[in-house]
Amino acid sequence: MVCLGNICRSPLAEGIMLKLIKENNLNLRVDSAGTSNYHEDEAPDARTIANAAKHHIDLKPLRARQFKTSDFDKFDKIYVMDKSNLSNVLALACHEAHKAKVDLLLNASHPHQNLEVPDPYFGGEQGFEEVFQLVYKVCQHIAFA
Repeated sequence: MVCLGNICRSPLAEGIMLKLIKENNLNLRVDSAGTSNYHEDEAPDARTIANAAKHHIDLKPLRARQFKTSDFDKFDKIYVMDKSNLSNVLALACHEAHKAKVDLLLNASHPHQNLEVPDPYFGGEQGFEEVFQLVYKVCQHIAFA
């Protein structure tokens, strides 16, 4: 799961997936990263943590990290939150097999529509809740597809 700073959308997606994996004993591995290093080793945004906690998801242990080219070899699928993240991750791909692993997150539930998960960072609490609902639904789809 990849967004810009790895403090709002991608750690939320990671936390949701971790909860679904644990509750349903799924054989999946998940991680999150940012295309930038703006928040390296920082906890997720306090508003993201608070919103996730309302839904019984604990993001406090997560720490931001930057996406690395080695992630292409560690993961079968790399979901990005928006088209800017898509471009940034694809620019790091060494070959077509790496590029084939990358897709917009919402394409998992809305194939080929190329919809973006909005960044709630500059908005209010409602934006964080809307992003939660959007990401939760697509994570359920990924977990149980």
